Amino acid sequence: MSSLTYDLVLAGLAVGSAAALTGIGLIVTYRATGVLNLAHGAVAMVCAYVLRNLVVEWGWPLPLAACVTLLLVAPGIGLVLDRAVFRPAAVLGPDPATTLVASIGVFVLLVGGAALVWGTGARADAPVLLGDDPWAQLATVVLVAVAVGAVTRWTGPGRDLRAVVDDRELAALGGIDADRVAAAGWAFGSFTAGLTGVLLAPYVRLDPYGLPLLVVEVIAVAVAARMRSLPVAVGTALAVGVAQAQLTRFHPEGWAGPLVQAVATNLFVVALLVAALVLPGVGARDALPRASTAGARVPPGLWVAAGVLFLLPLGLAGDDLRTAVQVPALAVVLLSLVVVTGRGGQIALGQAAYAGLGALFTALLAAGRFPGLPRLAEPAALLAAVVLVAPLGLLTGWPAIRRHGLALALATLAVGVAVSRFVFAQPYATAGLVLSRPAGLASDRAYYAVELAVLAGALLLVAALRRGRTGRALAALRDHEAGAGAAGVRVPALKLLAFVAGAALAALGGGLLGMGVQAFDPAAYDPVRGLLWFAAVLVLGADSLLSPLVAAALLVGLDAGARGGAAAAVVGLLAAFTARVPPPASLLPSSPGPPRPRRTGPGRPAAAPVPASSHPPARPATGPAPHPAPPAPPARGLEALGVTLRYGDFTALDRVDLLVAPGRVTALVGPNGAGKSSLFHCLAGTARPSAGRVRLDGTDITGRPAHARTRLGVARTFQEPAVFPSLSVEDNVRVGGEQGRVRDDPHAVERALRLLGLTGVRHLPAGGLATGTLRRVDVARAVAGRPHTLLLDEPAAGLDAAETAALARVLKALAADGTAVLVVEHDPDLVADVADTVHVMEAGRIVS
Repeated sequence: MSSLTYDLVLAGLAVGSAAALTGIGLIVTYRATGVLNLAHGAVAMVCAYVLRNLVVEWGWPLPLAACVTLLLVAPGIGLVLDRAVFRPAAVLGPDPATTLVASIGVFVLLVGGAALVWGTGARADAPVLLGDDPWAQLATVVLVAVAVGAVTRWTGPGRDLRAVVDDRELAALGGIDADRVAAAGWAFGSFTAGLTGVLLAPYVRLDPYGLPLLVVEVIAVAVAARMRSLPVAVGTALAVGVAQAQLTRFHPEGWAGPLVQAVATNLFVVALLVAALVLPGVGARDALPRASTAGARVPPGLWVAAGVLFLLPLGLAGDDLRTAVQVPALAVVLLSLVVVTGRGGQIALGQAAYAGLGALFTALLAAGRFPGLPRLAEPAALLAAVVLVAPLGLLTGWPAIRRHGLALALATLAVGVAVSRFVFAQPYATAGLVLSRPAGLASDRAYYAVELAVLAGALLLVAALRRGRTGRALAALRDHEAGAGAAGVRVPALKLLAFVAGAALAALGGGLLGMGVQAFDPAAYDPVRGLLWFAAVLVLGADSLLSPLVAAALLVGLDAGARGGAAAAVVGLLAAFTARVPPPASLLPSSPGPPRPRRTGPGRPAAAPVPASSHPPARPATGPAPHPAPPAPPARGLEALGVTLRYGDFTALDRVDLLVAPGRVTALVGPNGAGKSSLFHCLAGTARPSAGRVRLDGTDITGRPAHARTRLGVARTFQEPAVFPSLSVEDNVRVGGEQGRVRDDPHAVERALRLLGLTGVRHLPAGGLATGTLRRVDVARAVAGRPHTLLLDEPAAGLDAAETAALARVLKALAADGTAVLVVEHDPDLVADVADTVHVMEAGRIVS
């Protein structure tokens, strides 16, 4: 091995060792608490500053300072985070939503706090803890990994940790103190973060932004290990570190030179992209809270007040509005989060990338440096930049089709980091760029007035997008994605629409922001800004049009009027305690509606009578001919033919045949685990059979997704009612009527409401209604699109006797009108009352 190769291997091992420590800490924290701690890098940065302060400023001996930092300060930060932030979040909001927002809040809070305490300048005098020997760092990593592996495998605390990971509630019932295990996980994770920070600080830029972002990039090693395997995380970190070091040897000529150099210095970013976009996602559950601000109405007085405040700079300030011009532009950027996150329910941690691309493309087009396009005047350049950036929303929209929760958070974050590193930070893209304003708008006052007009137009466009059919579909997607698909909403296309529209708005705001300050500053669009913007909009109320205005004024005003980092500290504090502090927009009054329904008894709305035949016939019921002649015509109805479903080595369904015939109620019964739900999902399109076919009236629909089957006339309900809590009962049903098989029937919603006895509660929000009412809403949503086949998954669960009897009458009426009904049910009385055919399942097969 040549001397250069050996030296590069050593350098790569040093970087890989720090990345491996990050992976170990993230995995241990995730396994103990279920939280992907995005604040890991911020904790590393704080510990690096603490060590430097003790040694450089206060003159402590390095060994003593290191012991205090790593054994007291770092674990102490973890314990404080556990007790003050994440344990209350787990109790008050036991879902990934609250912990994701809280971890982003902690990240932003620590970054802002560090900027306030230590300033934003870079420090080059961080003490070196283990010297320049990479073998010492590698030995430290191996020792930590072996110790963690030994503890988790052969000790009582390790067994407790594995039990909590497998099933936290069951572990608690077994006498394990899950809170203690979580606290230990946080303490150890923060220890590894602190060790990472003090090891990296001497070799990278130590400032509140650089080190946290660098650690965020190496999250890739933990994701590649599926947040479980320590050997895989360590091996991946060392391999990427060594490969990154070796790439510095190559210096190709021509266009490939800058690209290879960018990859050589950012291979962990490439690994993050691959891990987030290509490898199986981490955490499939949704990770955004149901919008508590949905349906909130901003009183006209608040809009008037906001308008007056935004107009004040024109009347009270002088000609210098350099700070004020940033507020409307940033508000337009933040409006993109209202579309993507507030209304669409999708995580968007990379919107700063699209804002930066809008500013960059505007500058390039105005300067005549954009490849293949001529020089454009500034207004035309801004519009062209928006058109060019909007399709790039597919970079985050396409992964969103199949990813949810933490996996989507990582995907959007990875795109933002990649754009920052491979575009904004590269001289070939940004060197020598200037941004000038359009002719006639050189003065701040004139430019600010135009910004206000653009902001008003953007508000009107977003308001229009939140209303009508598209607005209801977006709300359904946000509230219950599976339910939206079952209602016929084209979920993939709608996600792409949200991200493309969000990218366009972010680009428009970014271009305005760049022209306002008359410069392109890559630091203004780095990924930390994206996290800050996301947290600001979310804590103020992501579905409120007023939130971007308040957030923009807050972010710009605090940093302009105080020391840098004040805005991040305030927003981070609010986001970290999001489980305890509701968004201010949630205090706004709900949209007014007609008077509340008459009550006939304690807590029960007056229900309309159920007519015997109020459901219009979807088509005439036809049965097979008495003496069919060969060849036999294909069976009418929904049919499973030899359907087999396997999960690894487990066979959930084994060559199942079933026909759901028109005009009949078919019941599917059997013990838990018999395969009823699995067969139901295969018929509904939410599961793809491993073998066999699903046919509708003889046509193979095995490959059709759920929303496509709904539009073909196969509607379904869920074990847990799939209602959209931010919409009224009537709008819940309207979503089904607008997206189902028959989408233009003006009377479909009214008929469905009357059929299910919901006319008395039609204007009430669906969230918070009693279980029986929610089930009727779920069924009404399904029948509003006039399906010819209705699949009901345990529709009587949680209903009392009267509600069950009413449901039976509805099912009989539907079947009498020609609808094919399949009921998966445990209630034998309901099955005996309504079923024409009963199939019994056991061990994945129909036995009778």
